[in-house]
Amino acid sequence: MRWLLLRHLSRSLSPGDWRWAGPAARHFSVTGCRSTKELHGAVTRNIIQRSKDAFRSLQKENTAFKPILAVIQADTDDVMLQSTRNFAEELGVDVRLVRVPKESSDEEIIDEIRKLNEDPKVRGLVLHLAEPSIQVVNAVQPDKDVDGVTDVNLGKMVRGSAQDGFISPTASGIVELIEQMAKKSLEGKTVLIVGADVSLEASLQCLLQKKGAVSLVSSWQSQQLQNKLGAAEIVVIGSAKPQKIPSDWIKPGTTVVFADGSELSSAGLTGQAVGPVAAALRLKNLAESSKRWFDAQKYKVWNLHCLKLHPLSPVPSDIEISRGQHPKSIDVLAKEIGLLTDEIEMYGYTKAKVRLSLLERLKEQPNGKYVLVAGITPTPLGEGKSTVTIGLVQALTAHKNINSFACLRQPSQGPTFGVKGGAAGGGYAQVIPMEEFNLHLTGDIHAITAANNLLAAAIDARILHESTQSDKALYSRLVPSVNGVRKFSPIQIARLKRIGIEKTDPGSLTTEEISRFVRLDIDPATITWQRVMDTNDRFLRKITVGQASTEKGCARQAQFDIAVASEIMAILALTNNLHDMKARFGRMVVASDKRGQPVTAEDLGITGALAVLMKDAIKPTLMQTLEGTPVFVHAGPFANIAHGSSSVLADKIALKLVGEDGFVVTEAGFGADIGMEKFFNIKCRYSGLVPNVVVLVATIRALKMHGGGPNVTAGAPLAKEYTEENLQLVQDGCCNLQKQIQIAQQFGVPVVVSLNIFKTDTQAEVDLVCKIAKDSGAFDAVPCNHWSFGGKGALELAEAVKRAADQDTAFRFLYDLELPIAEKIRTIAQKVYGAADIELSPKAQSKVDIYTQQGFNKLPICMAKTHLSLSHQADKKGVPTGFILPISDVRASIGAGFIYPLVGTMSTMPGLPTRPCFYDIDLDPDTEEVKGLF
Repeated sequence: MRWLLLRHLSRSLSPGDWRWAGPAARHFSVTGCRSTKELHGAVTRNIIQRSKDAFRSLQKENTAFKPILAVIQADTDDVMLQSTRNFAEELGVDVRLVRVPKESSDEEIIDEIRKLNEDPKVRGLVLHLAEPSIQVVNAVQPDKDVDGVTDVNLGKMVRGSAQDGFISPTASGIVELIEQMAKKSLEGKTVLIVGADVSLEASLQCLLQKKGAVSLVSSWQSQQLQNKLGAAEIVVIGSAKPQKIPSDWIKPGTTVVFADGSELSSAGLTGQAVGPVAAALRLKNLAESSKRWFDAQKYKVWNLHCLKLHPLSPVPSDIEISRGQHPKSIDVLAKEIGLLTDEIEMYGYTKAKVRLSLLERLKEQPNGKYVLVAGITPTPLGEGKSTVTIGLVQALTAHKNINSFACLRQPSQGPTFGVKGGAAGGGYAQVIPMEEFNLHLTGDIHAITAANNLLAAAIDARILHESTQSDKALYSRLVPSVNGVRKFSPIQIARLKRIGIEKTDPGSLTTEEISRFVRLDIDPATITWQRVMDTNDRFLRKITVGQASTEKGCARQAQFDIAVASEIMAILALTNNLHDMKARFGRMVVASDKRGQPVTAEDLGITGALAVLMKDAIKPTLMQTLEGTPVFVHAGPFANIAHGSSSVLADKIALKLVGEDGFVVTEAGFGADIGMEKFFNIKCRYSGLVPNVVVLVATIRALKMHGGGPNVTAGAPLAKEYTEENLQLVQDGCCNLQKQIQIAQQFGVPVVVSLNIFKTDTQAEVDLVCKIAKDSGAFDAVPCNHWSFGGKGALELAEAVKRAADQDTAFRFLYDLELPIAEKIRTIAQKVYGAADIELSPKAQSKVDIYTQQGFNKLPICMAKTHLSLSHQADKKGVPTGFILPISDVRASIGAGFIYPLVGTMSTMPGLPTRPCFYDIDLDPDTEEVKGLF
């Protein structure tokens, strides 16, 4: 049968040989030795009823479902098209008619086809054209080709795989009518097809052969036509019969089907149009197309191809390991985990943004298990939470065949070029390519910087313009006349409503209303919104802006924060969708006016612009681990000066993708007292998600430090206490581990301790830590070697997490939001940090009073505190107690949705050390390879 398809592809379209009768074959007549009108109606109604049942079933699943059948038309209407419209109306199907001039070029028609292909609401596409070229026909997306005329669908039929394609409704209608009229099998019957176009001819021959009939083809010019017509039991006429061909060449009693608009009436034969049957079958194909589309939207079982690791000893540098693994193309990974083609936006070979529409598609899919990776109070070197996160998902998916997803924060370039280095994990538990992960990624932090600084510029510009212009001048510039017409923008109408002015005509405002509208009266001393950049620069901690003469005396003291400290970053991490993000932007308080009332981004009219700058950043970025398992990288707030978690959206999407039995592993910055507490009390409040397990990361190194070991300093060699066995230091330092376990238990979630193993750790030290951890209430405690061996080195952890996730949890928040601000701060200080009490400075108390008066007192608390100690003093290791926690200032991130007290002296702009990481970072100009990242 393959020759039929080849013939279809190779034969040129010659109007002199045949008329187009594929998707636009538009009239049929059937004749035979019996009346067919009643039979024809029964066949048509039966098909329509089946289609109606199919559409009704789909609409039960989605009440808003209403498919669209698109028709590109250059010809006039015919019976089949009119029948299609009538049946579509009966079935509740919208028909979108796209008229094109008859003289349209192929390129113009293909451009229209492309638009309809890309519209997900269009589930069927019909070409109602006289003689479309093969290029035009094949431009139709095969899954929307409800007329079955593309090479793909013809090929599937020829190969016998038409069940996942579409068969021509013209051909199907002819065969169905012949069977109904004959009232017996077509086995052995001789069917002559005369004057049909090649696609109809191919479809008919295929269908007839499957029925056991013998099919012959002929042109009207054939010298043997009379003999062939006389011998045939069934004749299918595919185009208008030339006048010179006598009708009596067809013997009486022959079953005749007409596939064009002509009718025959002689020798007792009567004509009957069959267009409605083909139209009904076209709608049946549309119902099948819609069903397939719905099925494609449902959750798919993963078909993941994991990458093999070949660990070396000694373990090479992180970047060498990363470069040694060839990642899968990210679109391949996306397909493996059930993402649809239109749900990803490729950023090169190894990164892709994932569209939020996936959440709507999988909204009925149950969530998987949710695992939070936290840690003990770390050394300045970090204890490997990201590495544990990656090692755990590699173990679960690559070695235990359990769906899992890692959700990580995007690293700031501040630490990358400063002290800490990158955050892609390490050793054989990494996100790859690590240089792309650590540098720019998909530009989200740059988008945050742009949005943040646009708002900062708008604040100072507004103060300047209000100080130098009258109400009338301000009004004429804020609401300009364009072609003699003044109009409020939508955001200006929203501001009018907020200040109690229910007017939409700019000419109707009174002088007093104009003054209230144009003047924000920002008090410069109350501005809390700072400029940001993603670089550690201590000299920007305090600056003066507005010193140029053009700023007319509007100079003021200000500062830069690091970009990840921006409230816009916190919003990105906590938002649930675009509507929520835009609303949060509008609520951001940037200052107070001279009456003490909050001034918001919405008041400045900038909310829409901020949303535009952030429209791509809201989509999580898909990457992969060294073993080819999926990772979402999204948002990157610090945990000491913000809430320190990756995005709610990344977690929600991942929880749908892994399936009910899968795992999503995310991490919270620094120790459990910092990142985990905020994760539960802030992120879980806004997401509605509750983790099944907490993985608490510890190292022998950090425990020895908490037990009284020498200071650990980045860049300096470790003291011998850290490289030699010292059980006493380990035992003494386990007090910090025990405290962090107790903190997690206050939230009612089981804890698994993951002990990251270093080559200097001894078995006795490892056994001691695991015993103490389990004796202190941990569900389990296991040593982990994923840094050295990848997922294989975290199999014990994976098994412990899997068992812990089956335990019942009794999750609870630490405090009630109805408590006063100071009481919520006190609860965290005493129950988490171990403080005796808190002490608010006069400045902090004043801010608490202001926020309470402004109605912001029912927000959760995000403590800005050092991550190097449970207390406010970084040098106090172990478990300090009995201290008074000093609150130097209290600020509000109203858009993000929390109050953040500053504990002691916290800087929101890090500085560079004496020897930053950038000394080791370089680019090979020949290979363009990055060197020195870790």
